[in-house]
This record gives sequence, C-alpha cells and structure tokens, in this order.
Amino acid sequence: MRIKTLTVTQVTDYIKRILSSDPILYNLKVEGELSNVKEHGSGHIYFTLKDKNTKINCIMFKGNSEKLKMPLSNGMKVVVSGYISVYERDGQYQLYASQIDEVGLGNLHLAFEELKRKLEKEGLFDPANKKPLPKLPKKIGIVTSTTGAVIKDIITVIKRRYPYVHLLIYPSLVQGPEAPASISKAIEHFNRSNNVEVIILARGGGSLEELWAFNEEIVARSIYNSNIPIISAVGHETDFTISDFVADVRANTPSTAAELVLPNFYDCKNYINILNKRLHNSLNKKVDESRRKLKYLRNNYYLKYPLNRIYNEKQHLDRIHRELIKIISTRVDMAKNNLKYKAEQLNSLSPLSILSRGYSITCTENNEIIKGIDSVKVNDTINIHYLDGQALCKVVEVKEEGIYSESKKL
Repeated sequence: MRIKTLTVTQVTDYIKRILSSDPILYNLKVEGELSNVKEHGSGHIYFTLKDKNTKINCIMFKGNSEKLKMPLSNGMKVVVSGYISVYERDGQYQLYASQIDEVGLGNLHLAFEELKRKLEKEGLFDPANKKPLPKLPKKIGIVTSTTGAVIKDIITVIKRRYPYVHLLIYPSLVQGPEAPASISKAIEHFNRSNNVEVIILARGGGSLEELWAFNEEIVARSIYNSNIPIISAVGHETDFTISDFVADVRANTPSTAAELVLPNFYDCKNYINILNKRLHNSLNKKVDESRRKLKYLRNNYYLKYPLNRIYNEKQHLDRIHRELIKIISTRVDMAKNNLKYKAEQLNSLSPLSILSRGYSITCTENNEIIKGIDSVKVNDTINIHYLDGQALCKVVEVKEEGIYSESKKL
C-alpha cells in the first residue's frame, strides 16, 4: 500500500475532523483544578485544567464567559462542559468550554485559605504591625532570581528614578520545593547583616503552583519577623499570595515596587531647587530689611548723640522728682490740718474741757454721774469734781422744780 504524503495543514484538519466526529469528545464534561487563569481583553478566558497526572489547555469564548455565575481563580475545582478540538495554528488539541461549574476548592486553594485563616487569627496581617517604608533609602535589598526579567525590570526602574541608590541582590529560588527555604534564608541574611533599609521580595507572574513558594508558612513568618520593612511584589495585579498579606507593603508588580520604594530623582532635584530659591529669596529679604534698619539707626538722633538722650532723660527725671515732692508735701499738710481739726473736735467733747470753763461733775459715792434730782435724796453723800480737785458734800435739800421752785426739807 502506497503511503500518501500530507501537508501539516492536511494532517491537522484530518485530526480535527476525527475529534469533531467522536461523540464522546464532542460533548463531554471534565473535572479538574483550574490553573493559569487569564482573562483576555477580548473577553475570552484562557486556563489550564489539571489533575495530579496531567493537564489540558482550555478556552472559553466571550459569549459563554459572560454567562459565568462566579469569577474563576487558580486552584478552584470545577467541572468543565464542552468539546475537544484542534487549534490549527499551534497544532494542539484543547478543550473549548461552554460551561463551568464549581464542585469544590482544589487542594492548593484549600491549603491557601487554611493558612490564610491561621495567620490572620495570629495577627500576622494586622495593619498595626506594618512597618513604614523609609523616605529615601540609601541601600535596598532585593530577593529574587537573577536569571529572569524581574531583576532587570527593577534595576531599570530604580536607575531611572534614583540612580544613586545602592542595590544588594540576594539570588534566591522563587519556584519549586526548595524555594521557600531559599527565600526565608535571604530575608534572615539581610536582617543579620543589617546593611539595607528596605527589602523587595519579587517574582514575575505565573500560575498558582508557580507562585506557591510565596504561600508557604516559613516565608510568611520570615517576613513577619523581619526588622526591616518588606515590599511583596509577586506576580501580576490579579495575583495574591500569603506574602502579600504579611508584608508591610504590597506592590502589584516588581516594577511598581521599585517605584514605591524610591522617589523620582528629578522630582527631588526640582523640589530642592524650589527650596533653594525660597531660601535665597528669604535671605535676600532678610538682608534688605536689616540694611533698612541699619540705615535708620545710623540716622537716629539719639544714637548719634547719646549724651543728649541722657541729659533729656535726667531733666525729665528731675521734673518728676520735684512734682513728687510737691505732691507729698501737699498731702502731708492736708493730713496735718485734718488731724488738728479732729483733735479740736475731740477736745471740745472732753469732760476736762467742760471743767475748765467753770463747770463741775457731781457723782454719787460710787462715782456714778448724777444726771438729775431723781438720783439723789436728802442726806445722800455726793462727790463734786472740779478741774483742780473734788469736794465731798451732803444733800440737805432737793428742789424738784429747779432753782426757783420751793425747797423740800426733811
């Protein structure tokens, strides 16, 4: 039998017809775990469906993806309905999905959620434990692979933004079973040497499995125990790892981390120039003001002739002194006159003053003043006080009506 020679396109078309005509492959359901989920700008969704032994590439077109009841994420365990066919350009068979139903979380997704709940309960995600980034670090530590594009992107961005910073790169595995220990060792190295001010933990995008090293507990605890602030820059914007939650700052991409950790050099330079101009203007203003004050002081009369100022002040002091003496003297004279007047009033009311005018004071034997005839009776002994002495007398008569009334004799 002669074997016919076919072109690559003919072979691909033949395989496609065979797959399309197979009743099982044309309408089937496949259970597996999602990986490498990527949503294209066109609305199509590309992903890989896998189990522990193998995997198959899949695509869901926009018309079907719009009907999805839940967002797809790496690690989800699903049942995909659709058909198997060949993608002619690459000559690869793939599953064209028409419907996706979630049947449970995949093992990796379950492990991710379990560790996340555990560490969150312990407080490793608490914002209060986050360390602030330095304003302008002089030395930056970078933990990543030296063979990928990530380190080149970081260096390019940093050189563009602030070329004078010192970078210390610790080569580390970022994928595979030995990666978690390698990453943890790098973080501990920078903390022991204490020669950097901030650490960037970086890796490019990938599937859940490829990024899994950053979901290991040993890495999470190394980040949390670090005395140096750490920026987690793992994967793309839609990728989240445990490291992102524990780190002090999360960056969407490694390039974003390089922008976060340093200001733009030219912005800083422009700002310094602005401050320099402000300082220069302020100093000029201060100097001009001081010159005006100096000119004024030079033309000041009293500074030119300081003795005149002293003489004028002395005259002013003498005038105040004379006025003060005059006021005090007037006040003293007024006080003396007032005291003299009060003394005269007091003296006029004194009993001695009354006696000096020829009057006398009559008292009982007990020296009680007799104010009227009701206080005496005949044969009472009374004491009459004069200015220069006293006389002891006996009452022989009491007149009730005064000196012209009849006498009463006992």
